[in-house]
Amino acid sequence: MMRPRRNTARVDIDRVSEASSRKRRDAVAVEEPLEIRIVTPVGEEHQVAVTMRTPGDDFDLAAGFLFSEGLLAGRSDVADLRYCADVEIQEYNIVTVHLSETARFDPAELTRNFYTTSSCGVCGKASLEAIEIRGCAPVPAEGPIVAAEVVRTLPEALRSRQPVFERTGGLHAAGLFDTAGELRLLREDIGRHNALDKVIGDRLLQGDLPLGDAVLAVSGRASFEIMQKALTAGIAIVVAVGAPSSLAVDVAKEFGMTLVGFAKPTGFNVYTSRHRVV
Repeated sequence: MMRPRRNTARVDIDRVSEASSRKRRDAVAVEEPLEIRIVTPVGEEHQVAVTMRTPGDDFDLAAGFLFSEGLLAGRSDVADLRYCADVEIQEYNIVTVHLSETARFDPAELTRNFYTTSSCGVCGKASLEAIEIRGCAPVPAEGPIVAAEVVRTLPEALRSRQPVFERTGGLHAAGLFDTAGELRLLREDIGRHNALDKVIGDRLLQGDLPLGDAVLAVSGRASFEIMQKALTAGIAIVVAVGAPSSLAVDVAKEFGMTLVGFAKPTGFNVYTSRHRVV
């Protein structure tokens, strides 16, 4: 019988301080591989990706990953999501996404390397041209608008709602907020891009894309992967607790997104499209 996976594990450690050392138990975030497969309506199975993730919200992760990588066009492409129960040794570590009759899937899209890690995201992504070729358009210029005082509250609002981080100190988070700073959805994962895929996948399966009225807040830095995934979901404002990369800034500038970095209660940096922060 398949057993649900835990997102934390208990380990034995030696706690060393200036004056002493003692043994104790500690909680760490679980990191395990998740293999994502696609099954076509005629039963053809294709391995798409392997990502190192924290178990939990695996269906959202699979759907969000496939959507943000352009392999799903929308909710109607998904007929079913299942764990691969016939592979006993990989229990709950393989998700198969069964496509609907109307889905347009080209196996040639799988020729590039989709192997991912919890830290770097999809390896081998080339440039802005790769996004443009997939048909991603700039976000609408007119909205949404968020107040500076709201932006300053987002890091703590994100941090205070991370239950697994509270126990382990080892997870990233992605949170969707409205422009008043109210949290709509939060997901945690050992990989920042996985956390965002879980958010996007949840909204995809609920039929709530694009997210044109939302503000995305992410722990850690803003990378190319974060901006590319936010763009596919139609998110115009991305707020990062850490620094942006140069390519993240390039993506935001090219596609009209507002990118905020180094967000904290005392202030933040706006790198692109300042007009959305008032």
